[in-house]
Amino acid sequence: MAEKYKDKIKFLLVYVREAHADDEAATISNRLLGIHINTAANFEEKEEHATLCVRKLDIQFDTVVDNFDAKVEKAYGGHPDRLYLVSKDGRIVMKGEPGPWGFKPDVLEQAIQKEIGGSRQEISEVF
Repeated sequence: MAEKYKDKIKFLLVYVREAHADDEAATISNRLLGIHINTAANFEEKEEHATLCVRKLDIQFDTVVDNFDAKVEKAYGGHPDRLYLVSKDGRIVMKGEPGPWGFKPDVLEQAIQKEIGGSRQEISEVF
């Protein structure tokens, strides 16, 4: 989707924390992928986890890391994952439900299509 709308939308991943840390909620899928990490003990570890996430999931758009105080995670309810569409003027156009069950890219795409209305100009950021 990021590739499809790259000329119209700025996609951004905000890494808040590892959803499946070994010391909290390890998953079989992480083990199969060879991912073995614990909850970050400091911001540097959190950045390393974000880098691993981007690499393993082949994320092809900008990624930023929430501060260690989890300010963004708390404000947006971003754990374990959540989709947002935010207009250029800061209006929340779409707020997805918490993942993984609420992670619905098709709902995000419908909101994008409605928001851009066929316009070629960049009008939003996705959080």
